[in-house]
Amino acid sequence: MIKFTDLNLGTKVLKAISDAGYENPTPIQAGAIPPALEGKDVLGIAQTGTGKTASFTLPMITLLDRGRARARMPRSLVLCPTRELAAQVAENFNTYTKYSKLTKALLIGGVSFKEQDKLIDRGVDVLIATPGRLLDHFERGKLLLTGVQIMVVDEADRMLDMGFIPDIEKIFSLTPFTRQTLFFSATMAPEIERITNTFLSAPAKIEVARAASTSETITQSVLMFKASKKTLEGTEKRKLLRSMIEDEAENCTNAIIFCNRKTDVDVVAKSMKKYGLDAAPIHGDLEQSKRMETLDRFRSGTLRFLVASDVAARGLDVPNVSHVFNYDVPSHAEDYVHRIGRTGRAGKPGTAMMICVSKDEKNFADIERLVKAEIPRMKHRMGSEETIPKIKDLENKPTQKSTRASRSSGEDTSRTKTPEAQKTQLNEIKPRTKQDNDPKKIVKTKEYEKIKTESLSDRGLPDFIALSFVERMGADGETTLANQKSEPVVPDLKEPKLNEISTEHEVVDNQISDVEKITLL
Repeated sequence: MIKFTDLNLGTKVLKAISDAGYENPTPIQAGAIPPALEGKDVLGIAQTGTGKTASFTLPMITLLDRGRARARMPRSLVLCPTRELAAQVAENFNTYTKYSKLTKALLIGGVSFKEQDKLIDRGVDVLIATPGRLLDHFERGKLLLTGVQIMVVDEADRMLDMGFIPDIEKIFSLTPFTRQTLFFSATMAPEIERITNTFLSAPAKIEVARAASTSETITQSVLMFKASKKTLEGTEKRKLLRSMIEDEAENCTNAIIFCNRKTDVDVVAKSMKKYGLDAAPIHGDLEQSKRMETLDRFRSGTLRFLVASDVAARGLDVPNVSHVFNYDVPSHAEDYVHRIGRTGRAGKPGTAMMICVSKDEKNFADIERLVKAEIPRMKHRMGSEETIPKIKDLENKPTQKSTRASRSSGEDTSRTKTPEAQKTQLNEIKPRTKQDNDPKKIVKTKEYEKIKTESLSDRGLPDFIALSFVERMGADGETTLANQKSEPVVPDLKEPKLNEISTEHEVVDNQISDVEKITLL
């Protein structure tokens, strides 16, 4: 078995590696370090958690050990897609440069420009940055890239997903043509291949695993979920997630829960905290200080559950994450590889579980095609392999019996009531009033009963007009004074005079004009 001492690394670097407790390199490290030390371009393709970071930091430290940086002209450049990953790379350099005098600077968003300018002005050997913040410094005239000897692009496929490819191409054009390029990616999309053909010169290609493959140390499973109602999908999914965590019991020492949307990250984290689970959210909308604080708590073990968006999928290097839960099926199949790569690292066992709803089945099929393997379907105590029934709380809620069931059981329903019973019930209805003490706004029951039962045909009006008038007083046999601003219209039941008949007809006609039109049609 190959050891680090066989890779021609510097003595100071080997001493730092020994202090860190490492003796044997991972396959990607054993394949990438020798050509990097020879000054060749390197194209490394490996899944997450295989030690890609050390495969470029170790040869960089050895090559840069001789020489000195000048102000505003870094000697090497490392580009990372996210702030978290950039911070992780900086920590790696801190670990392995403890016996070297190399300087470094970290350029990421959420940090003051002034403090970063001070570091650049002193001159740095290693500049670690995200593309956006690096270009901000360059456009402000605070940085020159003409002195870059080694350029590293880490997680290139993630750069592609986040839309950084135009920025990467611009940064390449600002560096010397003679630079050495180390290019690393977990997958090899056609756009990534185009960039490597353009900016790398006869690279040594190291592919230690099939592109987009998952680690064999990770136990994967998916639960096909169907909510009892579409409006309850979110509530039932969160209930299901908590139940899955509960089933894992002591085996789940800590976990990362991935959501597709930032809003879901906050909602899931809040729900877990409400039910007594130690959880905290992390996504791009949080302040950098809050994100770093949350990550530090998770790394130290004081935080058990980290609810994250994909912004954190590439920046975490916690060696002992026992579980990864995909609350949502990732929109991009490649993200599934990176998400579950947070567990099962360094040869340790890990568990990855996913919840798949019907609308995500297409994305789930894309994942299985990408990894070229069928992800096992799991059964859960809350439901079957295909569907999940209602949550227990909803199951205990009494439901209404159907009309057919009510008839078979002999129960009294509105459809089975006799006409006499319906008439009795109607006669018992009391009219509503706004103010019980105001006699002007009270419709007397006896008068109203006459209007219901007496036909107005004797007064020269058709029956349908009388029926319409009753309907206007309330479809359920009551007046609807609560919804009226003016006082209710109480018809005069006295016998009308001859000169008043036409006027009364006009009033009634105005009241039912809409109904009459419909009837005539």
